[in-house]
Amino acid sequence: MDKEINNLIKQEEKRQKKVINLIASENYVSRDVLRALGSVLTNKYSEGYPGKRYYAGNKIIDEIESICKERALKLFNLSPKKWNVNVQPYSGSPANLAVYTALIPLGEKICGLRLDMGGHLTHGHSVSFTGKAWKQVAYGVNQKTERIDYEELLEIAKKENPKLIIAGATAYSRIIDFKKFREIADSCGAYLMVDMAHIAGLIAGKAHPSPFPFADVVTTTTHKTLRGPRGALIFANRESRIAKNNGIDLSAAVDKAVFPGLQGGPHNHQTAAIAVCLKEAMEPEFKNYAKQIVKNAKTLAAELKKAGFRIISGGTDNHLFIIDTWLGGKGISGGEAEKKLEKEGIIVSKSAIPYDTRKPFDPSGIRIGAPAVTTQGMKEKEMKKIAERIIKVLIPKIKPVRN
Repeated sequence: MDKEINNLIKQEEKRQKKVINLIASENYVSRDVLRALGSVLTNKYSEGYPGKRYYAGNKIIDEIESICKERALKLFNLSPKKWNVNVQPYSGSPANLAVYTALIPLGEKICGLRLDMGGHLTHGHSVSFTGKAWKQVAYGVNQKTERIDYEELLEIAKKENPKLIIAGATAYSRIIDFKKFREIADSCGAYLMVDMAHIAGLIAGKAHPSPFPFADVVTTTTHKTLRGPRGALIFANRESRIAKNNGIDLSAAVDKAVFPGLQGGPHNHQTAAIAVCLKEAMEPEFKNYAKQIVKNAKTLAAELKKAGFRIISGGTDNHLFIIDTWLGGKGISGGEAEKKLEKEGIIVSKSAIPYDTRKPFDPSGIRIGAPAVTTQGMKEKEMKKIAERIIKVLIPKIKPVRN
């Protein structure tokens, strides 16, 4: 046994158990998921897809991957005749990159939410490879409402004619109107890709509208609200009108972009663990869990708002929300707030706020999420207690501003 690493694993396990984890992109997986991740499946190399491998000895791996695909489609009520799902992406960023590689010529325009307004690096930001290989024409949120400005997005789409529009975010607390995104994409002949990484579990649990009736492609990680291992899925609409107009077999193009385009052999232990989490998400309890996440996030946001914190966009409809801790230069920076809370056993992530005037590494806010504490069984009562602790840590540095 490697005592040094084993000791560090035990320390991390102890840390996770003793803190209040409010990281919006983290969760706690089941023992069955951990068991699959630590299995002998990691020993097998499996380049290719079920029935078409480049190595012998993959009969069982083929069965595992096929089960994973079947469960992914079933969980989101998708017909295999209309949708294909690729379960091999190593994580969310490569999954997004695979979609762009499959559908968008290098140098063309993609339209994603601005990073400082809740978007993700891989939606075309300049520091990401996606922003170097493709040109991002970004949309934002309304400065007054701090919600996606669909009218502005429509104007951008018509003016810039992007090849792909991305609906999805990493720090946006409101329901996304996928129907409006579809209408806007149609106005300029663009593909609509939905990155539902943060809200996949809420969608599976019927706590958020589904993007599937409107999207050409849907990507997601599996380790956030879906409560699985670190991995990703790409759903491709076989009936995409945009793809047919462009003479593209969408599902085949995505599969080829993943392998052999960007990856070698899949992580079979990860695929099995994803299959386990998908089965868990089909249980009736999971719907209750998803709905409780939203209730907990709403309760926590409301309690902090009462204490004088400014909540971006005024509240939340999903699993997370952003707090403006800076308050126009009279409060505490997001980086300092993150550190102070961590010292008291409360783990959050610093976050930019819309139209932020501070630097990204020490922005004006913090992002708070409810998935992990909800997995631990916490409900509204506990959210109020957590709010009290946050207030106790941060309020001495903040001059309350009533909304």
